[in-house]
Amino acid sequence: MTLFSEINEQPERVAALLAAQQKNVGKIAAEINKRKIEYVFLAARGTSDNAGRYANYLLGAMNGLPLALATPSLFTYYNRPPKLKNALVVGVSQSGASPDIVAVLEEGKRQGCPTLSITNESNSPLAQASDFVLDIQAGNEKAVAATKTYTTELMTIAMLSAALSGNKKQWSELKQVAGWMKSVLKHHDFISQAVQRYRYIDQAVVLGRGFNYATAFEWALKLKELSYIIAEPYSSADFAHGPIALVESGYPVFAVAPKGKVFNSMLQMLQRLKNEISAELVVISNEKRALSLAQIPLPIPADVPEWLSPLVSILPAQLFAYHLTLAKGYDTEKPRTIHKVTKTT
Repeated sequence: MTLFSEINEQPERVAALLAAQQKNVGKIAAEINKRKIEYVFLAARGTSDNAGRYANYLLGAMNGLPLALATPSLFTYYNRPPKLKNALVVGVSQSGASPDIVAVLEEGKRQGCPTLSITNESNSPLAQASDFVLDIQAGNEKAVAATKTYTTELMTIAMLSAALSGNKKQWSELKQVAGWMKSVLKHHDFISQAVQRYRYIDQAVVLGRGFNYATAFEWALKLKELSYIIAEPYSSADFAHGPIALVESGYPVFAVAPKGKVFNSMLQMLQRLKNEISAELVVISNEKRALSLAQIPLPIPADVPEWLSPLVSILPAQLFAYHLTLAKGYDTEKPRTIHKVTKTT
């Protein structure tokens, strides 16, 4: 199994996850709703940390739950954990093996908080430290670069949000995700040719906002770990406060700008980059105004709702990083220096 096959496996995996875990998610959500939960305290690293960024927006927007991203070193090296009263403590980790993430959940349990793990290893140390376990059921992910574990983490978080809110419309939209993913994967040949334009770049900026702030970070991470590009992710709002000075004519800017609440903000930034600076734009969107500004437009289906767009928009980003790595002559299966499981303390 290769990275490419795992990218293409994602529609099947999210569909199977939805079918298998809906009842379990509902039971866990019902237990959580019985508690006096005032906020979510979430610990993760790497790609799973980007899933946490999605949870930050989703649980806030859809469930009215503030989310704090943990600083695990406070629980390990500093031994000064914060007070977690009335928190749901969540650990997100594909391996469930990072001691610092486990330490956060163990402390949450010590303080009397309900704990939830979202992991691909239901017998891992993280799962064992949790009151509730959501198995993302991604199957064996052999490629070093995480793809299907990321999207199944996102799907699990989206299912939890829908279960907590009891919104039936959300469940009907979740059932469409696999189909939207399949349609995006059909752009494989176009992307494989388009990336040739960028085979000599060594740096780029990646922009996203709102729910797709997470997508910007995950796209940038894949570019870094696979093609060794210095790819810096930003919110378009933060980017306007200084970092835009990086960009000159021809500078590559990759952006995720689907329809939704933050679209006009993203569009204004893309127009400025295109018309005032002549930046080189690659744009993932389902809005023609954004796609028309790009040297390389990467469309997603028009009917994808904003809250689920990160599950779909990351697929063209993954394909882009994969094919750019090949164009640069690097091995997609063996990124230098890094390993599949990193056990931070």
